[in-house]
Amino acid sequence: MVEPTREQILAALTGIRHPRRGQDVVALGMISGVVIKGSNVGFAIEVDPAEAASLEPLRRACEQAVRALPGVTSVTAVLTAERAPGGGRAAPPPPPGAAGGPATKPLVPGVRAIVAVASGKGGVGKSTTAINLAAGLAAIGLRVGLLDADIYGPSVPRMAGVHARPTASADGGRLQPPEAWGIKLMSMGFLVEEDAPMIWRGPMVQSALQQMLGDVAWGELDVLVVDMPPGTGDAQLTMAQKVPLAGAVIVSTPQDIALLDARKAINMFRKVSVPVLGIVENMSYFCCPNCGHRSEIFAHGGARACAARYETDFLAEIPLDPAIRETSDDGRPIVVSRPDHPQAQAYRALAMTVRDRLAAGAGRLVRPPPRIVYV
Repeated sequence: MVEPTREQILAALTGIRHPRRGQDVVALGMISGVVIKGSNVGFAIEVDPAEAASLEPLRRACEQAVRALPGVTSVTAVLTAERAPGGGRAAPPPPPGAAGGPATKPLVPGVRAIVAVASGKGGVGKSTTAINLAAGLAAIGLRVGLLDADIYGPSVPRMAGVHARPTASADGGRLQPPEAWGIKLMSMGFLVEEDAPMIWRGPMVQSALQQMLGDVAWGELDVLVVDMPPGTGDAQLTMAQKVPLAGAVIVSTPQDIALLDARKAINMFRKVSVPVLGIVENMSYFCCPNCGHRSEIFAHGGARACAARYETDFLAEIPLDPAIRETSDDGRPIVVSRPDHPQAQAYRALAMTVRDRLAAGAGRLVRPPPRIVYV
């Protein structure tokens, strides 16, 4: 099958005219961020935020026009309000439930609980924790999905060993997520080349996240684990605003510089009314496989002390182990490829703890998303 080109996509979109401005969307400079991966196409449509709701038919028409091209099997178009008419920066859209804002509705109605795995900084093993937590939850009998919310640095496709692209449903309305190890997966990494940079601004990231939540056929899930990007920015606010997160698992290494950012992540989730389920201390220590000597390379116990200080639970202590790195790089999470390994058992224990925390707080799972006020 021949991969469509950017020129073919733009040519197809010249047939879609703005309903009030009289020109096609390409001539108006509304199309940006075109990404192509095999038969999958994605792009953004930049609009005035005041008319975003009324331009949903235009978005669908753009998707249909590109889907009709030879070699295209799925299309994801997102509306973004990055630029206002005249070239100025657009004001952020009103939050759901605010005056003039869209009515709140569940993006993923078949999912019982959504858990964010987050960190204040990168490089602490958050994605490794997320995929092994998801695998651990599946291993104890839960129906699980894993959403890679890191638009700029998606790593779930590599860690899961999945290179298949999402397929479109029969009616072309929703994407069918790939599966691995009994887990349904979605990531921007399935839609773009592995080394392709995502040069997108915040509103495009927010729209992409909403579509990966709402336009994917997740089906009935007990838990959707969300691998968050590091920090406390657009992705975190979008998740807190758009879906009722059941809780957040904070991942940190023991040293002070990582814990400084972990504390920021804890405070961020609390400010948006998301329960913090607890802290995982990753790379807690290294045990030499030859002599058994234990080395605390990044110090030790810092995450436990942080959990006590912030009155949250200390969930697990995961050592720095070459087996975890090897299985992650090979696309075979240690929980499923080496189930008898001590670290696989540690991740399964973490999964059981998270399951129990969710069960204990079941009444909170139906709370509405927090209202975020733009000032």
